[in-house]
Amino acid sequence: MAYGSVVAAQTAAPVVRVRATIDKVNPDSLEVSTKAGKKQTLKLAPDLMLFSVSHAAITDIKSDSFIGSAAVPLPDGSLKALEVHVFPAGMKAGEGHYAWDLGKKSSMTNGTVGDVVVTSGRTITVKYPDGEKKIVVPADVPIVSLNKGDRSLLVAGAHGVFFVSKAADGSDVVGRATVGINGVVPPM
Repeated sequence: MAYGSVVAAQTAAPVVRVRATIDKVNPDSLEVSTKAGKKQTLKLAPDLMLFSVSHAAITDIKSDSFIGSAAVPLPDGSLKALEVHVFPAGMKAGEGHYAWDLGKKSSMTNGTVGDVVVTSGRTITVKYPDGEKKIVVPADVPIVSLNKGDRSLLVAGAHGVFFVSKAADGSDVVGRATVGINGVVPPM
């Protein structure tokens, strides 16, 4: 199934983002500890989509890059990034601007980079089908790179963001996940 199809399928049912550390990997499930300290078992969908998350830098963001940024509004109407993730070339996912769960009034903006200004400030213009947003990226904001991954990412101790929906039997099922490599904690 194509990545876009997975996103579309997951948005049909409510999806909850579970930010957690993997405690144990089973053949068809994960045992995790959430950021709040709750123990949870997550079933793995047969068509699970996995992405690795590794460190990146502002210089990895170029005009025409496809990025995502969780952000909060600034008084001038621009956004202040909480994190920025750079998608691999040719991949577009979640394009648009919508509410996110990283704090009060936070949003996610996924789109194509237009202008990148890194001189006196770090400002990125991100364009998507219904508009564009100017995003200010403070120096201390994490910037990461996403890449397609496989189940080898699922190891005890790895940190992830798991996109979870409820199955008919009430179990929590992961359809998509971003998992940090080399100790990276996915900031989205």
